[in-house]
Amino acid sequence: MIHPILAYGDPILKLKASNISIDETDNLGPLIKDLWETMYNANGVGIAAPQIGISKAIFVADFSFFKEEENFKEEELINMQQVFINPKIISETGNDFNYPEGCLSIPNISENVIRKEKLKINFLDKNLEPQQMICSGIIARVIQHEFDHLKGILFTDKLSYKKRKSLKQELNLISSGDIEVKYKMSFFNK
Repeated sequence: MIHPILAYGDPILKLKASNISIDETDNLGPLIKDLWETMYNANGVGIAAPQIGISKAIFVADFSFFKEEENFKEEELINMQQVFINPKIISETGNDFNYPEGCLSIPNISENVIRKEKLKINFLDKNLEPQQMICSGIIARVIQHEFDHLKGILFTDKLSYKKRKSLKQELNLISSGDIEVKYKMSFFNK
């Protein structure tokens, strides 16, 4: 089922998501399916459960969008679509990497965000099997962005005060629903 995506300004987006307990794992199949459907409907590359109003520690990402941009190793091509349940970032290393980011909850805005270029993350996959992923570049960036959603952090929170101030009017329009988007959204202040 395609869910409306919560827009900037919704308090759920600022909450720290709770881990998924063993008792909740039986219901994960439909949630994972809904995350994929909602993300693809909005032409996204990743989406976290809080963005559809569920404050749980799970996100999905499809890295195949970046196939042409990155030089992937053969083994990396196998896991282009990944489910991250109860993820934990072990390390963020390397140089600072400045790159434009957007967000399905903050449509029509893209700004440069500085993140570390390398990442090591532990998580459970869709089969609840423990996994560890070491990645870099755009894949690390997408994971860091989605992981931030689970901590109640939006990419705009990583911008300078001056930049956030310059975006205030646009962010207020998003929050109030006075924007046009091509996918279903839920506006808290509308």
